[in-house]
Amino acid sequence: MVVRAAALEAAGVPGRTISRRCASGGPWQRLLPGIVLLHSGEPTNEQRLQAALLHGRENALLTGLWALRGHGLERLPPPRDVHILVPADRRIATTGFVHVERTRHPPRAYVRGGLPVAPVPRAVLDAARRLTNEDEIQAMMAESVQRRFCTTGMLTDELDQAGRAGTALFRKALIPLADGARSVAEADAWHLLRRSGLPPGQWNVAIYDADGNYLATPDFWCDEVAFAWEIDSYRHHTSLEDHRATVARNARYAAAGIVVLQTLPSRLRTEPDVVLGELRAAFRAAQGRPRQGSLFKRTA
Repeated sequence: MVVRAAALEAAGVPGRTISRRCASGGPWQRLLPGIVLLHSGEPTNEQRLQAALLHGRENALLTGLWALRGHGLERLPPPRDVHILVPADRRIATTGFVHVERTRHPPRAYVRGGLPVAPVPRAVLDAARRLTNEDEIQAMMAESVQRRFCTTGMLTDELDQAGRAGTALFRKALIPLADGARSVAEADAWHLLRRSGLPPGQWNVAIYDADGNYLATPDFWCDEVAFAWEIDSYRHHTSLEDHRATVARNARYAAAGIVVLQTLPSRLRTEPDVVLGELRAAFRAAQGRPRQGSLFKRTA
């Protein structure tokens, strides 16, 4: 159990007793100034989060990576500390494992696992401002959109309210997401496509034939020439079922007269110029191939 030392004293426990029990070898321990854990073992993550919120006092809430974990996001780096938001007029300092941020515009709190947490767009922005790895930021933002925890519009609105300080990597990661990319690999592909000089297309749109039969949802689709680009990783072919699904998808592409290029995500970085040549060649092949019937698309 995590409690304030002041609460223990209010319940009749003398301050000297608290100090003695929190001394080395005692049954209790101080997690933070004025915050006591009523056992001597290693505190759990939940106990650290509870202690951080007690340190922040009334209306404090979790943000950043721990808040995103509470919401259910998974593609996150390990948190270095516990990031909390407190009202701007509160004089509470960062200490121990707690990073305190004062804000003039506290967001609405959501309760996750019994703890108050910031909404996903704010937590994503707060986490991104303290990360330096572009892939980690891109993956975190992509998951928040792909799994419908928020939209790119919500991330953009949060960014507009935040100002520019510390947001450069967030802004960079948001551009391909706003265009429809939904992963780090797709963001790499988006940047490579920008270099290609090829006509723009759409990312992650569902393609149907003229009779309304579903064909596929390619990572990138150029309707002008019926060309699909799939960023297919080994991870998606580790089971027989996954392999069958990919073969069936490619058969539907072929039957509809769609030229498809499949690229491993790793090659987007290890040999981008080679992939760029393949992309241009596949597009030219699509241009020179008679189109079989009409296709239409719906946003995925």
